[in-house]
Amino acid sequence: MPGFKTFNTIANSIILNYKSILNYFRNRSTNSSAESSFSAKIKAFRAQFRGVKNVEFFLYRLTTIFA
Repeated sequence: MPGFKTFNTIANSIILNYKSILNYFRNRSTNSSAESSFSAKIKAFRAQFRGVKNVEFFLYRLTTIFA
């Protein structure tokens, strides 16, 4: 049944990330500022390389610069 597959996906996500989820409720802290900063860098990088057709190269450059 498709519903159970979706439930299993959600359950696995919670299992893998439960420490971060609980950390929010304990400390009311998130990593949203870090994610926002990283997203802004990716958007700027993407704007610089408009028209790139090789997705693998784009992802390679992205990981070598920001990883």
